[in-house]
Amino acid sequence: MLHYPTSHNHYTFTYALKACCFLHDDNKGREVHARVIKTGHFSDTFIQNSLLHFYVTQADIASATRVFNSIPKPDVVSWTSMISGLNKCGFVEEAIVKFMSMDVPPNSTTLVIVMSACSSLGALKFGKSVHGYCMRKLSERNVILENAVLDFYMRCGSLVSARLFQEMVQGDEVEPNEATIVNVLSACSSIGALSLGQWVNSYISARPDLVLNGIVGNALINMYVKCGEVGMAVSVFKTLVCKDNISWTCSHTGLVDQGLMIFNAMKNVYRIAPQTQHYACLVDMYGRAGFLEEAESFMKEMPTEADGAVWGALLNACKIHGNEKMFKRIRNGLLKSRGVSIGTYALVSNTYTTHERWDEADKVRDEMRQMGLKKLAAYSQIDVDPNIL
Repeated sequence: MLHYPTSHNHYTFTYALKACCFLHDDNKGREVHARVIKTGHFSDTFIQNSLLHFYVTQADIASATRVFNSIPKPDVVSWTSMISGLNKCGFVEEAIVKFMSMDVPPNSTTLVIVMSACSSLGALKFGKSVHGYCMRKLSERNVILENAVLDFYMRCGSLVSARLFQEMVQGDEVEPNEATIVNVLSACSSIGALSLGQWVNSYISARPDLVLNGIVGNALINMYVKCGEVGMAVSVFKTLVCKDNISWTCSHTGLVDQGLMIFNAMKNVYRIAPQTQHYACLVDMYGRAGFLEEAESFMKEMPTEADGAVWGALLNACKIHGNEKMFKRIRNGLLKSRGVSIGTYALVSNTYTTHERWDEADKVRDEMRQMGLKKLAAYSQIDVDPNIL
């Protein structure tokens, strides 16, 4: 289009700007903007809104504001684009102020964005007034808007959310979709609303069209874990036909939480002083669940210096999850510690061997020989009464 400057109308400019948005090509978009001005098409509201959308997509709020302010009579699309841009770029309060200055009625898309802004700010009072406007002015129910309203109340910790969800379930016009259910379960996780979460679980079971897999199953597991019902979380996990990485993480999170609870009870309730092997178990638990950073932090916060068992647990976790960067860091820290043992050296050597890094494995073995450490040959014993063979 830029090579053929004649015979352009608002359709060609609009499609060109859409292409620039899709390609995230800021320079070409500005060239189109310049061409719009030169050809005298800037007064076209259709093109003005396209330019506004382009700058919002590029997160260029300053340019978007200039375009918006140059529109003589912004329509609902103009206002919605500007409010959306402010909200997405973190100017949440400004987005609400812009909404309050609208001189045209907002549509459902505008209201979804404003409810999202209210959720971010925790603006319960203003959000309630926006919800009231939705109920008074919108004749048709909109599942996306209802999800936004529901999410708003949940994030603000309001029990109104429970009533709204139940109204959606019991109504005939709008049936909660996966996004609605995930939002509700996520909110239950945040505020510890176990009863509502269990009610949602029952609702899911009664819906034959809802498969307990993917995001719904993961959200349900996460809800039970965050509410302290680890047993239920494991039960849900076992029913999932397709378990993805998030499913495993959610279930492991529950087991980690349970392990920490037992560890803390051992210290604080039963007054049992943790020994090195207890710390090693905790590091191993974190590591096997994939929480390598947490495992390392826990090890650093130990009241005593980590011994070979603790270092070995963390090294083994790095090996399991293929985190080579952390493996190197832990390996260097291990070799400087006083708790190094033949077993941990052997683990380092074996890890390098597994990844066919023979030179590094040989260096570790050389260090072992220099320190006078020798790996004992493995052997097994069986008890054949009365002799041990």
